[in-house]
Amino acid sequence: MQNIHRRTVDAPAADVGALLDQLGTPHDRIWPIPAWSPLRLDAGLAFGSRGGHGRIRYSVAEYEPGRRVRFTFAPGLGINGYHEFLVTPDGPMRCQISHTLAGRTYGRMGLMWPLVIRWLHEALLHDAFDNIQRAATNHLPHPARWSIWVRLLRLVFAPRHQ
Repeated sequence: MQNIHRRTVDAPAADVGALLDQLGTPHDRIWPIPAWSPLRLDAGLAFGSRGGHGRIRYSVAEYEPGRRVRFTFAPGLGINGYHEFLVTPDGPMRCQISHTLAGRTYGRMGLMWPLVIRWLHEALLHDAFDNIQRAATNHLPHPARWSIWVRLLRLVFAPRHQ
């Protein structure tokens, strides 16, 4: 499976990279809480730091400050693979933020990914990208909206508060 999301942000890559460097910290302006379970890491954005959000567990496999963070999924989750955020310059006042999830599902996740997790994952990412754009530009012309399917899934699967 491969799932890629990108958004162009009219802000310097250094500004968006600075936001990325706060991921999982008390100053995190990317992760969409309280709508979603918080991203927590036991040692911050450092190699080997473990954590995740909700039931999704992973550890920091690679970190390039201001540019990229890659997480590998915890054994037993049902996905062999990774997910990562990447900031790419696109001129002096524009950049792209991307999120890639790549891996192979097994066990129960083979059914859960296409029916449940994928849709929640995509909604969370759109909310996170909205936060990046809002924080970097003070402007968000078209906020993401959850589909009816995502709203229904959240009623069943998403915890209220953690």
